[in-house]
Amino acid sequence: MVAVEQLVREIARALVDEPTAVEVQSVDRDENTVLKLRVAPQDVGKVIGKQGRTARSVRTILGAVSMKLHHRYTLDILEEDEQG
Repeated sequence: MVAVEQLVREIARALVDEPTAVEVQSVDRDENTVLKLRVAPQDVGKVIGKQGRTARSVRTILGAVSMKLHHRYTLDILEEDEQG
């Protein structure tokens, strides 16, 4: 699971202007793990992308990882006012 967190963290760091503000927290649920991604407020749009394309791409990569590891991972991108 740490490798999956690190993967999401590195992808996000490559996309944003403030890579030191990137945080990934994992929350285990019954049948899946939710990865909560928090970035600087001005970088949220960069992580989501136009019409959500960038976020969808990251989620597609997580889907491929989920298939390989036989464990479902989902991504939540937290807005500034969400404490998670």
